[in-house]
Parts: sequence; structure tokens; C-alpha cells
Amino acid sequence: MALKRRTKINESYSMASMTDVIFLLLIFFMISSTVVIPNAIKVTLPQSQKQTAAKPLTRLTIDAGLNYYVAFGNQREVQVSYDEITPFLQESYSKEPEMFVALYADETVPYKEIVKILNIANANKFKMVLATRPQR
Repeated sequence: MALKRRTKINESYSMASMTDVIFLLLIFFMISSTVVIPNAIKVTLPQSQKQTAAKPLTRLTIDAGLNYYVAFGNQREVQVSYDEITPFLQESYSKEPEMFVALYADETVPYKEIVKILNIANANKFKMVLATRPQR
């Protein structure tokens, strides 16, 4: 005697919920990637035609008032004096020997101040990248 089921099993698989999950993940990563490195210090960067592809690990910022700020990785910028820059960069270098130092200098900062920072990088053999904004 053969037994039959009264309900028939549907063999199709709905992909509607999978696309919802994919869109939610896409939105999450798009939003989280824009807040990776918050730059709270307002600096007007000089313009240039070409941007660097190097991802800096250490940031050094000079604002229009000639205040110095440093940060390593995703840390927030901390205001330091000029004498504290070299020890901070050396400590960062000991953590990550392949680091790039990004110099964010306001376009009104005198060239003499930028050269002082470049001399620190040259004396310690740090790789330095000058941050600029794209030309319009």
C-alpha cells in the first residue's frame, strides 16, 4: 500500500532575501569606509595634478596658526610642540618600520615650517608624503 503526502514540497528557492542582505552589507561598508580616518583639523591643502597612491600610517598636520598635530593609524590627532614631533615619529617607526608619514600643511603655512619637518624626516630616513587636494 503506497502512502501519499497531502502537501507537495516546493523545490524552488527564493533569492529575494539574499539580495536584501547584499544591499544591506553594501550600504554598511560604504558608510563605514567614509569614516576610516576622521580629520577634525580644518586645513586647506594646496592643489596638485597627481595624487599619491601610498596609504600613510602616520599623519602630521600643520594648521594655519602653525600648530602641530600628530596621529598614528586611526587615532585622533593630538596637538604637540615642535620638539615632540621627532620622538613621536621615532616611536611610530618602531611600531611600523614600513610606515609613510603624511604631511598635511595648510597652504598658508610658510615654506620654512614645511622644510623643518622634511629635515626631521630626512635625518631619520622616514618616507614622507605631502598631502594635496586635486586640481579643479
